[in-house]
Amino acid sequence: MLARTNSSAPVASRKTAPLRRLAVIASLAAALMLGGCVSDGKVSSPSGASGAGVSLQAVGQWASRYEADPSDKTNILGYSDALRRNDQLDQSMEVLRRGLIEHQKDREIAAAYGKILAQKGHFKEALNVIQQAQTPTRPDWKLMSAEAAIRDQLGERKRARYLYTEALKIVPGEPSVLNNLAMSHVLENDLTTAEKILRSAMARNRTDPRVRQNLALVLGLQGRFAEAEQVASADLPPEQVKANMAYLKRMLAQRGKS
Repeated sequence: MLARTNSSAPVASRKTAPLRRLAVIASLAAALMLGGCVSDGKVSSPSGASGAGVSLQAVGQWASRYEADPSDKTNILGYSDALRRNDQLDQSMEVLRRGLIEHQKDREIAAAYGKILAQKGHFKEALNVIQQAQTPTRPDWKLMSAEAAIRDQLGERKRARYLYTEALKIVPGEPSVLNNLAMSHVLENDLTTAEKILRSAMARNRTDPRVRQNLALVLGLQGRFAEAEQVASADLPPEQVKANMAYLKRMLAQRGKS
């Protein structure tokens, strides 16, 4: 009996290792999909103190503008996004909640609010906000993409893919939609398809750092760290790129051993 137990342990480990790796990939993809409420092109990284300093500075700058005119849509979105990037999610959510009261029919604020609700795990409320803001006869592609990202987190992959497809009919080749569609494939560990979609998004808009950094992530998850570093270096300083790659390697290694 003991011999059987010992001999079966490596087999069990081999079976569970891919599941552990998928869990790592899924958690990263989920964070990236729901984290990008309002992207201004700046990329936040998992480990950099310098990035935290920049985020804190942005919070201060947007706070001043928001306090001067809290009803201005640009100030609402800018301040909430700065707070989100500084991991002040509750405050970010409150700014958007108040903003949506002020601008009840604004789809962009609704999409941002829905995404951050989902990021906090309030999926049903997030869907309710987005669906109330949507107009079936004149659908907004940003709301479609936001709902799709939430559906992905709920495991409703078929519905999510349908919404991404419908959004792309309105804005063919839109990099932000392609970005989230790629992350949807990452959730299923379909890294080859995700890479193909992200490269397509890059071909359409080479100025979007978020797409590049997600491509770097997908390359890193495939173990192609040299390529990942080359892609990431287009937007981040060398020390930050190395820190991010080290973070990814360490996390994958730790989860693989657990």
